[in-house]
Amino acid sequence: MRKRILMIIAGVMYYSGLVVLARWWGRYAGRQLVILNYHRATGGDLQRHLLYLQKHYRIMHIEAALEELYTPQKKSHRKADKRTPLVLTFDDGYRDNYTHAFKLARDLQMPMSLYLVPGYVESGAHFWWNEDRHLLQHAQVREAEVEGQVYHLDNTQERAALAHLITTRVYDATSVAEREEFLASMRETLAVPFLVSPEDGPALPLTWQQIQEMEESGWISFGAHTMHHPILGYLKASEEVCREIETCRSVLEQRLGHPIRSFAYPVGQRQHIGENVRQAVKLAGYDWAVTTNYGFNTPQTDPYMLQRVEVDVDQYWTVMAAETAGLWGFFSRLRWLPIVRKYLIRSR
Repeated sequence: MRKRILMIIAGVMYYSGLVVLARWWGRYAGRQLVILNYHRATGGDLQRHLLYLQKHYRIMHIEAALEELYTPQKKSHRKADKRTPLVLTFDDGYRDNYTHAFKLARDLQMPMSLYLVPGYVESGAHFWWNEDRHLLQHAQVREAEVEGQVYHLDNTQERAALAHLITTRVYDATSVAEREEFLASMRETLAVPFLVSPEDGPALPLTWQQIQEMEESGWISFGAHTMHHPILGYLKASEEVCREIETCRSVLEQRLGHPIRSFAYPVGQRQHIGENVRQAVKLAGYDWAVTTNYGFNTPQTDPYMLQRVEVDVDQYWTVMAAETAGLWGFFSRLRWLPIVRKYLIRSR
């Protein structure tokens, strides 16, 4: 029902001409850069999204777009292409970014930028925000005692309560070790076998071979997204914050053979970052860092707090069009209310 209502509102915005007006205003209100934030590439109609964006925006790699944004322009400089520049980013490095997004990038000749978590590449592990679903789906026990509470897995409410507990514990972990130790204990408690089913494939991390192929194509550029995707603002030790940020860059540069200039904060709202994290990213030598704070970027935007517009591949294309034009800001902010936090984590 909610999705249908959003589609109706977006349809009104689009077919009334509001989206066109917003795009026009964006072009003439001053220099700005739109950065879209996707995660998964399957589960919707990404091609329809890209065809719309290709028609109405100037699609660029993030490095080129940010160089342009922060380079002073001479008054006499006039571009033939007056469309607003836009960057397509995909966070985390899901395998469907290779099987689907990369194919579309080549077919449509559209640059994209992916933010990688090297600690997950070829690990065989699911991303931690998908573990509650994976653990409960493959549990080999009918009941489990966790932290003094017995959960009966054939009871829908108790099963949901255990899933919520798992999500909360990993989300709020104060170290990567704490998170991984908890997940290991849950695998043991639930007697979950180490297995990967065919349907898991698109949601698993990329391989280095896939990353290298995308790199060599020229259509995909890469940025850093920490080594193990902790929420940096929640980490207790400042040394671990620096290690996650610096090691990620080092590994990617060794693998890809060139400097890694941009960074994406995991989860990425202001409450997940903090000034100490921002400074750590700057000191690590990155030129720019992107958040998930909603908005567009101008030459006055802090290069270490760049804003993005979060979109989902399963959105109808008119909803995406309204978001990208800036008409959907209020609804985008609703994404970060606590009541939808778990949904957002799972969609990453």
